[in-house]
Amino acid sequence: MGRYSIALQMIYHAIAERRYELGVSIVIAFSLMLLASTALYMAERSSQPEAFGSILRSMWWSVATLTTVGYGDVVPLTILGRIAAALTAVTGIGIIALPTGILAGAFSDGPKRVKNKSAESDN
Repeated sequence: MGRYSIALQMIYHAIAERRYELGVSIVIAFSLMLLASTALYMAERSSQPEAFGSILRSMWWSVATLTTVGYGDVVPLTILGRIAAALTAVTGIGIIALPTGILAGAFSDGPKRVKNKSAESDN
């Protein structure tokens, strides 16, 4: 475990440095999940009450779609539901990419930070 300590420290520092941006992306993701769940509930509740009978039931579909897992156990049948599902699926790609980009930027700053820290300790 000792040889991985620098890598673990870089991961910790990357998350700690970008915690506000990551927090905002989590709030955006949760808001989009709630919006998508509500949209599918409104579009599909009469045609599929067992799957989309409440906003909470619709959240299962929303989580599976936004995370791009897409189990396929629950699918929209109405035209409006399919349009909302398509928009949700496309938006889900961006929601997954957002924290990935934030952390990638923080990781690219990591080696610079290590160099600066070692240069300061040498002086």
